[in-house]
Amino acid sequence: MRLNIVVLAGGLSGERDVSLSSGAKVTEALRQRGHRVALVDLYMGLEDYDCPPEGLYDAPVPERWRKVARQAPDLDAVRAARRWRSESQIGPGVLDLCAGADVVYLGLHGSCGEDGRVQAMLDLMGIPYTGSGFLGSALAMDKDLTKRLVKDLVTTPAWRKVTVTEENLEELAGSCPLPCVVKPLASGSSIGVSIPGGAAELRAALREVIALGGDAVIEEYIRGRELQVAVLDGVSLPSIEIIPREGFYDYENKYQPGAAEEVCPAHIPAEWEDRLRRDALTVYRALGLAAAARADFIVAEDGTPYFLEINTLPGMTPTSLVPQEAAAVGIGYGELCEKIIAASLRARKEGR
Repeated sequence: MRLNIVVLAGGLSGERDVSLSSGAKVTEALRQRGHRVALVDLYMGLEDYDCPPEGLYDAPVPERWRKVARQAPDLDAVRAARRWRSESQIGPGVLDLCAGADVVYLGLHGSCGEDGRVQAMLDLMGIPYTGSGFLGSALAMDKDLTKRLVKDLVTTPAWRKVTVTEENLEELAGSCPLPCVVKPLASGSSIGVSIPGGAAELRAALREVIALGGDAVIEEYIRGRELQVAVLDGVSLPSIEIIPREGFYDYENKYQPGAAEEVCPAHIPAEWEDRLRRDALTVYRALGLAAAARADFIVAEDGTPYFLEINTLPGMTPTSLVPQEAAAVGIGYGELCEKIIAASLRARKEGR
């Protein structure tokens, strides 16, 4: 069935460029499958578009949206570039465009679009969208809440939630075992994530957390192999192992071609694979997720999978992992997008 689809991308988060790249690729793939697709930046909206909104269904994908820069975008510069001087994170014309679509494909990432607020807004407007509902999205975005909900179901590294301030930074720096993992509470694409091994590195990591809002989890460092497992419509896909050329799987290593080796299916014992896929599905169900998600793990030398977090709107860029996992079971990129849409529409009808 040919659908009218609006792909929402961009927005105002540190993952803005990743989102635009995902949205560009999704748009072209769905057009190749015969759908009418309009791609729009959630934050900028239609302020630079002089034609009727309907014309966006035939508009070319901006070339500058296809690639992800090495560094996360300067959001102050993004704000300054918008002519419409409003505090709204939803640009002019976006909601009207969405209201005329059969479904909104959420290509958004990060706190602007992945934390349940956009989902709740679309629910209230009666507009179907892809991915999990507002509650599951909000729970999964909060790394502390996610861990609290699943800690009795799967193995996860020890952690604590902190709010870092200038006043308590030194106290926190003196109480954290090293090495550890410092993660902003509600961020993705490894933005702000550090693995400090010494006191100076820890202080720098905590100062970066302050710049990103102050809330974080400080997590036990587990030495092992990094593996991720996607869940598509309630079925776990083959695991994929991430091997960065250097450092850890940070923002640059995620999105620059060739910065990391990605092996799918992962070369691991069958019992490791079975447990990883089982644990990913356990977390997916515990949080009430829908359509597609991607769970991240570290597997220790003894084969124990340590669950780290789960992403409810996993990337769909040229270097993203879920399309690679789907390809391992014979699902091409365009078909994957359609499967996500079909599963999402079913979830919306079921109230999920």
